[in-house]
Amino acid sequence: TRLIKMDQSVWALVLWPSLLTASTMLGCRDDGSFSRSTSISQEKLLERVIHHAELIYRVSEESCTLFEEMFIPFPMHLQTNQAAYTCITKTLPIPSSRSEIQQISDKWLLHSVLMLVQSWIEPLINLQTTLDRYDNAPEMLINKTKWVSEKLISLEQGVMVLIKKMLEEGMLTTDYNDEDVFQHGAQPEMMDSVMRDYNLLSCFTKDAHKMEAFLKLLKYRQTDKYNCA
Repeated sequence: TRLIKMDQSVWALVLWPSLLTASTMLGCRDDGSFSRSTSISQEKLLERVIHHAELIYRVSEESCTLFEEMFIPFPMHLQTNQAAYTCITKTLPIPSSRSEIQQISDKWLLHSVLMLVQSWIEPLINLQTTLDRYDNAPEMLINKTKWVSEKLISLEQGVMVLIKKMLEEGMLTTDYNDEDVFQHGAQPEMMDSVMRDYNLLSCFTKDAHKMEAFLKLLKYRQTDKYNCA
């Protein structure tokens, strides 16, 4: 049985209602699925996808902070800011500079979001198995990361429906190199494993922010287009 300290339990009781509220607000149905979103307008669907991405980013940021507080010794905080660990999406053709982002098309904005989403689905699922092996891992952290993992799959559905609506391309698939994705199968030294898991959460949080930013830029472009029509 996993033992949780009293302060962790109180922390969970304080924060859990906000997480529960967030999970009930997502998607086109109560279960957060976008599978029935084809009947709503493109504008409304984009708003829901953005809201989905916002909540994923918020909860992933909370998860990353909680992981750092629980498992990263303070003297190693500086190391987490160094380039010792590479983000798994570094090799993806995702625009990074302001000029690149401004120049890419709406189509490529959606492609970029979809590539990021699909690249993180499996690593986050694997992270669940890893966290279950931690001693005294707080239920709050486990539940948050599980929630993000599940909602990321739902976000993938929403983005693909949006692509179908906006670009009339049908379902789109993107290619990325599975070998570049960090594998959790190896068993390194414990602290190295913890640092890698923390880096994975940190990198995902940054990418979740990119997803949100790209979708909001798309909304701005669409709104501007309608206003100029």
